[in-house]
Amino acid sequence: MQTLTIRDRFKLQRFTRGLGPEHGPVRLDRSRVFILPTASGLLFAGMLLVMLFGAINYNNSMAHLFTFLVGSMAMVSILHTYRNLAQLSFSVGKAPPVFAGSRAGFEILATNPGASPRYALRLHSPGQPAVTIDLKGRHTGTATLYREARQRGVLPLGRWTVSTRYPLGLFRAWAHLDLQARCLVYPHPAQQRPVPQDPAYKPHQTGDRGRGVDDFAGFRPYRPGDSPRHVFWKAAARDQALLVKQFGGDRTDEVWLDWDTLPGMDTEARLSQLCRWVLDAHRNQQAWGLRLPGIEIGIASGERHKHRCLEALARFA
Repeated sequence: MQTLTIRDRFKLQRFTRGLGPEHGPVRLDRSRVFILPTASGLLFAGMLLVMLFGAINYNNSMAHLFTFLVGSMAMVSILHTYRNLAQLSFSVGKAPPVFAGSRAGFEILATNPGASPRYALRLHSPGQPAVTIDLKGRHTGTATLYREARQRGVLPLGRWTVSTRYPLGLFRAWAHLDLQARCLVYPHPAQQRPVPQDPAYKPHQTGDRGRGVDDFAGFRPYRPGDSPRHVFWKAAARDQALLVKQFGGDRTDEVWLDWDTLPGMDTEARLSQLCRWVLDAHRNQQAWGLRLPGIEIGIASGERHKHRCLEALARFA
């Protein structure tokens, strides 16, 4: 947790932007939570002032009593609004990779260490709809904040705000946070285009013992990484061994997806096309390798290999 100096405590930036990027979890102590009247609160204060002038003008003791009673309730609500936010802890959860052109989701974990529940917590990222959550006592809740992923690379969530107007809406307490949440953005897949065949192309004549995609050729035991589409679920439902359907074909192919096979295209267009080829090769259950300037990922297949290749495309500089 960041330790604030006296000079830092009086910086206007803390009021408008928070303390800047920092690693979570972050606890909202009294130096992080700010509170001011809302528009409704200012209107309420004006109404109380009119009531007070009326009570003084007519020297009405009941009017005085009612004015100060309502005013004291408003003053007590300041403490409840502040306590609804104070001492909460926030950290970053998962941020699954997405493709450029979609929205990236960042999971935020909110922990209430006290026994009292917290209500109407509003989490807001600039330019996106706010998310409102309630937290039970000694409970951790989750909320997902979104940001537009317009281009490939590593996308930061940036600064976001947690606020509350509970219980009366007369005051708003808030804190600005930047927990260095990151999301990997893959290139936007290009349209369908055949992979150029090069000397590295290797047809494997494997017949019914291969991993082709044509005809059913029997069963084999399940291995981690096998597609759920090929699992023989009827046998699994009967508490039998977990089996995987095998399909035989004339051949299986090993393909190199090579940067140099796309001359005349700019960097982003090449990466988008390679992204499409990676997705197509994975869908067709091919074994493929990826060649980029200064990077070579060997022939393999499967979900982990797909994400490894897509990550290399996302981080390419």
